[in-house]
Amino acid sequence: MDQKIRDTILNLLSTHRIMTVATLRPDGWPQATTVGYVNDGLTLYFLCGLESQKAKNLARDNRLSLTIDHDTADLMAITGLSMAAHAEPVLDRAEAEKVLSMLPLKYPDAPPLPMKMPGPDEVRIFRVMPTIVSVLDYTKGFGHTDLVAY
Repeated sequence: MDQKIRDTILNLLSTHRIMTVATLRPDGWPQATTVGYVNDGLTLYFLCGLESQKAKNLARDNRLSLTIDHDTADLMAITGLSMAAHAEPVLDRAEAEKVLSMLPLKYPDAPPLPMKMPGPDEVRIFRVMPTIVSVLDYTKGFGHTDLVAY
């Protein structure tokens, strides 16, 4: 991967906080859900309820698509990422605790949570490993994308 495009991807990951993940329901229909995320380099993490539909979908088929973007009033300022990826549950307790400790850092100006932060046994944490990344950057032209395969 070209260093410039890697830096662009890492910058977009560090300056955004939410992504939409699409998983496959048992009936074959995609299910898109907005979640918060953190990243360690190009590896992304998100959490959900132990028995959530997302967790059940990913237990059956670990493929997902995701988008990360932001709202802008200027059409030609649209930037973002879309990815095809595989999601695996984080089973290592040290890795899970690291991810949970990273989450509050994404929201430094947020008011205190109305409850305690969940522990690794109370949520399902997924590690997302991209296989294809599309970097969307309208500042380079309408609909401009750079495609990166892993």
